[in-house]
Amino acid sequence: MTGITQQMDGLSLQAPLRPLRLLVVYLHLIHSCRGQSQLIGPSQPIVATVGDDVILPCSLEPTEDVAAKTLEWTRSDLNPIFVLVWRAGQDYAQIKHPSFIGRTWLFPDELKHGNISLKLSKVKPSDAGTYKCYIPKLNTEYFVDLVVGAVSLPVMSLAGIDEATRGVVLQCESKGWCPEPEVLWLDGEGNLLSAGPTETVRGPDDLYTVSSRVTVEKSHSNSFTCRVQQKDTNQTRETEIHVTGMRM
Repeated sequence: MTGITQQMDGLSLQAPLRPLRLLVVYLHLIHSCRGQSQLIGPSQPIVATVGDDVILPCSLEPTEDVAAKTLEWTRSDLNPIFVLVWRAGQDYAQIKHPSFIGRTWLFPDELKHGNISLKLSKVKPSDAGTYKCYIPKLNTEYFVDLVVGAVSLPVMSLAGIDEATRGVVLQCESKGWCPEPEVLWLDGEGNLLSAGPTETVRGPDDLYTVSSRVTVEKSHSNSFTCRVQQKDTNQTRETEIHVTGMRM
C-alpha cells in the first residue's frame, strides 16, 4: 500500500504541470505565427532625373502606427549619416546632413499606417546612393537604392579629313550626363563602327561631358549615327549625320 500511495502522490504532483506546459507551447506557437514586424520596400533601384522630386518607398508590415516612434533615414557614405530623423512627432533637423536640409520630408498622415516613405525634392547627382530606412524601437531596417540620371542630345560635326585614308573624321559631343555614359558609332545599316577612345570630363556639378571621334569612309548611305547611352538609367540619345561628297 505504501508503494501504491507514493506512486499516486507522484502522479498528483505532475498533473497540474501538464496544462501549464501546454499553455507555454500554445503561446510560443502564437508568437511564431504572428511573426516580427518588418520594413518592406522596392526590390529594384529607384531611378530619378536631376531636378525632379522622388519618393523612396518604405513601410511597416504588418501595419502599425509609428507616428510616436523614432524613425531614421540614413546613408552610410555621408558624415553625418542622417538624411532625416523623425523624433517626438517632428523632423529633427539639427542632426541632418546639410545637403538635405529643406529637401526631405515624411508623410505625417501616413505614419499611422506604418508608411515612412521619404520624399526628396530637387534631386542632385550627389543624391545617388543606398539609403537605409530604420525604426530603432523595432530594430527593423530596409535599404533603398537611388540612381540619379541626367541626359542630353549628342551634337555631331565634321572634324576634318584623315590624310592617310582620305576618310572623313566625325566628332560627337554630349554634355550633362549622369551617371557616366558610353558612346557608340553606327553606320547607315546599324553596324557598330570602330572609334577612338571616349574622352570624359566630370564637371563641378557632377555631370559628365563625353566626346568621341571616328573616321569613316564611303558607305552605301553615307549616314552615320552617334549614340550615347546609360544602362543603369536605361537612357539613350542619338544624333544622325549625312555626309556628302565623300571619295571612293
